Amino acid sequence: MISLPASPANTWPLSLFLGLSILAYPSRAQVKVHTPAGLTKLQAVEGRDIVLPAWYTLEGEKLSGQPWEVPLLIWFLEEKGKKELKQVLAYINGSVSAKPGVSLVYSMPSRNVSLRLQGLQEKDSGSYSCSVNVQHKGHDSKTVELNVLVPPATPSCGLLGVPRVGANVTLSCQSPRSDPSAHYQWERLPPAAQVFFAPVLDNIRGSLKLTNLSTSMSGVYLCTAQNAVGSAYCNVTLNVITGSRAAMIAGAVVGTLVGLVLLVGLVLLYERQRQGKVLEDAPNDIKEDATAPRTLAWSKGSDTISKNGTLSSVTSARALRLSHASPKPGTITPVPRVSTQPHPSPGLPKTDGTDPQPLSFSPGGLSHSALRRMGAVNVMLPSQTQDGSLV
Repeated sequence: MISLPASPANTWPLSLFLGLSILAYPSRAQVKVHTPAGLTKLQAVEGRDIVLPAWYTLEGEKLSGQPWEVPLLIWFLEEKGKKELKQVLAYINGSVSAKPGVSLVYSMPSRNVSLRLQGLQEKDSGSYSCSVNVQHKGHDSKTVELNVLVPPATPSCGLLGVPRVGANVTLSCQSPRSDPSAHYQWERLPPAAQVFFAPVLDNIRGSLKLTNLSTSMSGVYLCTAQNAVGSAYCNVTLNVITGSRAAMIAGAVVGTLVGLVLLVGLVLLYERQRQGKVLEDAPNDIKEDATAPRTLAWSKGSDTISKNGTLSSVTSARALRLSHASPKPGTITPVPRVSTQPHPSPGLPKTDGTDPQPLSFSPGGLSHSALRRMGAVNVMLPSQTQDGSLV
């Protein structure tokens, strides 16, 4: 049965019922609602059906299945732990309205107004009131208390502690739903059957304490959760391990952890080396759009280049002038090497023992100072070896 919240549409029959009750004279009150003696408190199991018996009579008349009067009938529910009335069924003006899972046992009009509840749920527990009002005959009501019992749901079993020889462990057992509250019992199944009691067993919390374990205590342990209407089970398999086996398991765990650490270290080392190699190779990459270095412009009139691409002789007057020029203080002037092989050179003016004056040969007859003003740049010529190759 599904209980819906009260709404104004569901409360107007109650107001009508109370209004008709006020209009009825006490001296003319003849309606009497009855319930079976000793059945004012009922119990039912969740999921099942139940009938709440009730009927009414008029003074001086016998029970009749087809009365001539048309009663106003309402069933109310006050849920357990709440102070609120909820309408679950109403018969007014020849029509019945009820919540799902709620119905009358007999079709109306009838003086047997028993209520049937189907598919009970825990929230259906509470006090049910049957109110009958007959115009000009008065009204009356009776209350029946219903308690819906819930069998224990399947409990969950667990093991707390390490089951090795000489250690202590605790077996736990708990059911998520039970009304009334479940009690718990632990036992060990055959071939070494054993039943446990307090103080090692807590039948309220469902715990079992096992101390000073030995290999003979290994086995299957069964927990039973039960109350007045049902029971449920779960079990735990206990395997007590020896010291050598425990050490072997611990060694395996430690070995696995060490292996994982080494594997992670190797991966990190490999990544670090790979990144270092990438950084070393980066400066050696040749860009496709790089600009070629500028070549020196050699003077056609003063240099002779052999067919194999080497400089055969350097006899420019520019080189002679630079060789006699004094270097500036604080600077290093590179001295070109002079080949020992004789090479023809252009004729120079003879001198009478005195130092020759530097001569300036410039293309087009321009002086050195004029060329310098025009932006000319001094060029240092490389030296060459005896075989004519550049140094």
